[in-house]
Amino acid sequence: MSEFGQFLDFEEPVVEVERELQRLRVLVESGDMSQAAEVEKVEKRLEKVRKDVYGNLTAYQRVRLSRHFERPFTLDYIDRFVDGFVELHGDRVFGDDPAIVGGLGIFEGQRVMVIGHQRGRSTQERLKRNFGMSRPEGNRKAQRLFKLAEKFEIPLLLFIDTQGAYPGLDAEARGQAESIAKNLMVLAGLRTRIISIVIGEGGSGGALALGVCDRLLMLENSIYSVITPEGCASILWGKAEAETALEHAAEAADSLKVTAPSLATTGIIDEVVSEPPGGAHRDRDSAAELLARSIARHLAELSSLGLDEILERRYQKFRAIGPM
Repeated sequence: MSEFGQFLDFEEPVVEVERELQRLRVLVESGDMSQAAEVEKVEKRLEKVRKDVYGNLTAYQRVRLSRHFERPFTLDYIDRFVDGFVELHGDRVFGDDPAIVGGLGIFEGQRVMVIGHQRGRSTQERLKRNFGMSRPEGNRKAQRLFKLAEKFEIPLLLFIDTQGAYPGLDAEARGQAESIAKNLMVLAGLRTRIISIVIGEGGSGGALALGVCDRLLMLENSIYSVITPEGCASILWGKAEAETALEHAAEAADSLKVTAPSLATTGIIDEVVSEPPGGAHRDRDSAAELLARSIARHLAELSSLGLDEILERRYQKFRAIGPM
C-alpha cells in the first residue's frame, strides 16, 4: 500500500486531496514558498471533503470501517493508556487462547483488569489469534480473570472486537455455547465495576461474552450485532444467490441498526465515543486519547456507587432492553 495506508473505495476523494496536500507541503519545505497560499486552500478543501465523506456514512460503510485492517486493536489501546500491563494466560482447564488477551495494569493511577479480543494485524498473527474469534478456552480464561478481579475488587475493562465466537467442530466439542453462557452468568452477578467498549466489530455471542457490563461504550465507527450484515443477507436472500445476497448486505446493515448512533437511540449502549477524522485507524494516538477520557469519566462515576447499587443498576439495565 501507499504511504497513506489502506483505504476503502468511498475514502478515495479524501485520499486524493491528502496526496495533493502532501505534495504541496514537500514543495514548501524544500523552499518553494510560492505554494504556501495553495497549501492553505487545499487544507480547507480537505476539511470540507472529510466532512462530506465521513459526515454522511451509511451503516454499511461503518461496517467496513469497523473491520479496517489498520484499525487499533485491544493491545494497541493497552499500549497507549494502560501502564505496566502484565498478561495472564490459560483457562486452567484446556489451554490458552490468543484470540482473547487479558491481564492486570494501571489506568489513570488505578489498578484494572483488562480483557479483550485481539484480531492480529499480519497474516501470521491473524492465524495465531484466529482472527479474534474466541474458542471455549478463551471465554473460560476470561471467566478466571473476571473472578480474580472480583476477589480483589478491581474494575474490569472489556474490549470487544470480533465477528463472533469460533464455530469450528473442536470448539463445539469443548463446549463453546456453554462457555459463552457461563460468561454471561458470571458477569451478570460479578461484584465489581465493569465497562465494556466495542472498538471494532462486535458480533454475535462472541461479543456478548464480554458485553454484560455496567457501562457499554462504542467507538463511533464500530458495530454491534447478533449477526453480520452479510450473514443476514445470505439468510434472507438465499445462499444459492450468494452474489445477490452480498448486494443486499447494505440493506441488511440498515435494517439491523448495527451502528453506534442507532444503538445509542435505543438505549442499548451508554455512549458513542468520537473518533479522529476519518476513523480510529487514521490516528491511533488520538483515538486512544479520546477513548481513555471516556473510560476515565465512566469509571469515576461508577466508583462513586456502592457494589449493591452497581448490581441493581446492572440488573435493571438489561431488564429494560426488551421492551424498547
